[in-house]
Amino acid sequence: MTTDPGQVRPLHQSSLVSQVTVEIRRSILAGRLRPGQEFSLRVIASQLGVSLIPVREALRSLEEQGLVVTRPGRSARVAPLDAADLAGIYALRRQIEPELAARSCQLLQSPHVQELRRLVGLISDESRGLDGVYESHHEFHLEMLRPAATAWDLRILSMLWRAAERYIRVAFGGLDDHPHEHARRGHVHAELVDAFESGDVDAVRAAVRGHLDANERVAQGALANIGSE
Repeated sequence: MTTDPGQVRPLHQSSLVSQVTVEIRRSILAGRLRPGQEFSLRVIASQLGVSLIPVREALRSLEEQGLVVTRPGRSARVAPLDAADLAGIYALRRQIEPELAARSCQLLQSPHVQELRRLVGLISDESRGLDGVYESHHEFHLEMLRPAATAWDLRILSMLWRAAERYIRVAFGGLDDHPHEHARRGHVHAELVDAFESGDVDAVRAAVRGHLDANERVAQGALANIGSE
């Protein structure tokens, strides 16, 4: 099965491999390229207005991130959603994020807190599109851990966050039209900021673990519902 027109957007010629990677990732995370869907590299290249070379290079990067499975020839497949994969992602996040958050909260200064509050506002802004909301969500978690994070921490976490985002979008996608969903989203992230601002490392560890546990439960439930349909 190949992609339908309009699933990805044409690109201008600049930093092609990076742009192609971002655009294909965006389409996967948004569900426009569906889990398990096979797609033609030539069709993708045509839709993006580029040659096959940057598409191949982008797919190698996305395969390393666990988002696609490449095949010999000129086709690839979006990695399927899998409960064991989801559990593995969150197991790794629990190993890294609570302890990193506990160190980070002791280094937070007023400008960091202000930036976190600003990002909470963007995450809960119902006038924004989902791509913008999730980009702000990514930035929020990055800013929260940045004071104590090494470059390698951030590389690994960014990969885990992007991998988790596929599942979170599926889990919460049906709630986006609910009148209270944006407020709920803002509230849970504001609670994280409150914990960080307290400087209580035990409270921060507990808040981050609770946040991860809640998101995984919802995502696993969504996968189970998909499997029963």
